[in-house]
Amino acid sequence: MRVVAASGVVSPQGTVTFRVPDRAHRLDAVRLRPDLRIEANLDFHRAGDGWVLVIGRPPVARMEYLLEFRRPDGGDTGTDPGNPLLAAGAFGPKSVVEFACYTPPSWLEAPADGGKCRDLEVLARALDAAVAVRTWSPADAPDDEPLPLLVVHDGPEYDALASLTQYLAAGYAGGWLPRLRAALLSPGPRDRWYSANPSYARTLRVAVMPTLTGQLASTIRVGMGTSLGGLAMLHGYCRYPDCFDALFLQSGSFFCPAFDDQERGFPHYRRIVKFVADVHKGDLPRRPVPVVLTCGAVEENAENNRLMARTLGAHGYPATLHEVADAHNYTAWRDAFDPYLTGLLSQVSR
Repeated sequence: MRVVAASGVVSPQGTVTFRVPDRAHRLDAVRLRPDLRIEANLDFHRAGDGWVLVIGRPPVARMEYLLEFRRPDGGDTGTDPGNPLLAAGAFGPKSVVEFACYTPPSWLEAPADGGKCRDLEVLARALDAAVAVRTWSPADAPDDEPLPLLVVHDGPEYDALASLTQYLAAGYAGGWLPRLRAALLSPGPRDRWYSANPSYARTLRVAVMPTLTGQLASTIRVGMGTSLGGLAMLHGYCRYPDCFDALFLQSGSFFCPAFDDQERGFPHYRRIVKFVADVHKGDLPRRPVPVVLTCGAVEENAENNRLMARTLGAHGYPATLHEVADAHNYTAWRDAFDPYLTGLLSQVSR
């Protein structure tokens, strides 16, 4: 484990101890807010000049968390002052404990050419907006060279928080990824666009994909997304199956009432539930494509991802789900690129 400070210390007995100093007694209470469900009391207790919490080792290789601090004049939530190890996320940094079994991907340290990028905007009349896109290619790839195209929802976040283009560049330089391009799609108002929205799916088909393939010669096209972005990629393929030749879906938000009743407050819950229910009833294209899914074994989306993988397989799709020892975060998604995205890209690019 890389944590060397007072917080996040793992004992030989398998417990994890968190400590928050409070010599001036300015805190009324401290509570752990982990990114996974832990069946334990997560309130710290006062011990001498600080606060202490001891919990059993959770069933993950690494754990992201925040601390809730309560004071006489109010409270706030933040990272752990006793732990210097942080993980970047879409909503800001979080503290992280990495257990002895965790190893970051080796490609993070591998040589890689940065490649070349181009920014463009695609007018989306169906959305009354524009979709911002950044394309990435190997530095020596001319635009008219036909290459596989990886189309990525939440693309800028994937790149900033999960080092996606670094992975692609390292894989190409190391010879373990095919020569390919990527199109990183910005999400816009993602809750509306990515929630099984027919207007967004139509935008993919009639605006985004024609623009991309008109400017960059392509062979096969692989759709990629995480959470709502994964759902939107599956929805886009189901409505317009000629858009994609394979899908890579991470922690997809495939909501169904049996597992996701807690999401009923989400504004577009019913629209998502209807689409997912139709898929489970067999409303799928008759052109099965390879689908690789990854999901944290402990996250809320685990059950609906398991069900989706079974449904796709039952309808003739070569679909596989790979569960990882992490939760719903960009580091977990990054760590699953290799071997799972690697394998899919190598398979469909032959």
